[in-house]
Amino acid sequence: MSKAGAPRHDPIPIGEIAAPPFVRLPDPLTLFATRSLRFRTLAEGHQLGPYLLFLAAISECQHRIQKDLPEPDLPAGDARARAREHAMPPLDRTRFTADAALDATLDRLLALAATIDMPGDARAAIERARGADAAARDGMVRSVLADAIPVETLADHVYIAAALQVHFARLAARLDPDALVPIGDGACPACGGAPVASAIVGWKGAHGTRFCTCSLCATQWHVVRIKCVLCESTAGIAYQELDGGPDTVKAETCENCHGYVKILHQHKNPQLEPVADDIATLGLDLLLRETGYRRGAVNPFLLGY
Repeated sequence: MSKAGAPRHDPIPIGEIAAPPFVRLPDPLTLFATRSLRFRTLAEGHQLGPYLLFLAAISECQHRIQKDLPEPDLPAGDARARAREHAMPPLDRTRFTADAALDATLDRLLALAATIDMPGDARAAIERARGADAAARDGMVRSVLADAIPVETLADHVYIAAALQVHFARLAARLDPDALVPIGDGACPACGGAPVASAIVGWKGAHGTRFCTCSLCATQWHVVRIKCVLCESTAGIAYQELDGGPDTVKAETCENCHGYVKILHQHKNPQLEPVADDIATLGLDLLLRETGYRRGAVNPFLLGY
């Protein structure tokens, strides 16, 4: 693993002044199809190839189940207004209640995912999830939303987390981006979720700026560069990468909180996808664990890391 020197901004193309929006809401109808394609591309020749292909199939399921799903129930307008006033996420994970849309999403995801070719342990996990009664399923949903999943049932919760990604992306897509405000260090302004990674983007009007991507709803929010995503410290920031690995994926480490979140250089490679490329660079996490840094990101497909 190598450690970069003094961090520098990449230049912004002449004639383009970056004026990034605060948030960019997800498009659920393209999000999971794009992610599935990226997983398949990354799987070629990768030591995690079989797992990446499995996740490509899960992402395809997330995409396919959306047709004709019931409309999700957004919080009432006055509740969203109060959330903005008090700098809270309008999609409050701690007060979340299931609706017909989530029930249909869970049923469809579990049924379609069961048709995927998978190892015996994964098959047993999805059968347990499918056989759970309403109370057990509700408990699994709440465990995922609280980031408090029992170690012994990690595999079972992967499928629940996949369904919740679809549901919350559909909810977030229906919010007013201009009504969202910063709510705290390393927290999604839409649902309060942790980031899965950050990325320096190449979007028109925002080239060279950084956005975090929510691990749950996939909302992207602007974060100043060379600043810890987790604690907002600007001191002791460094960038580490795998020797021989892609120079477009690094870990931004912070000496203040001793945490890190990966940063993707999408402006150099637009195909980079936060969830997929985070998993494909698991080796970087394993090396950073040895040096004592804590992983500040959340990825539902890397539960336990």
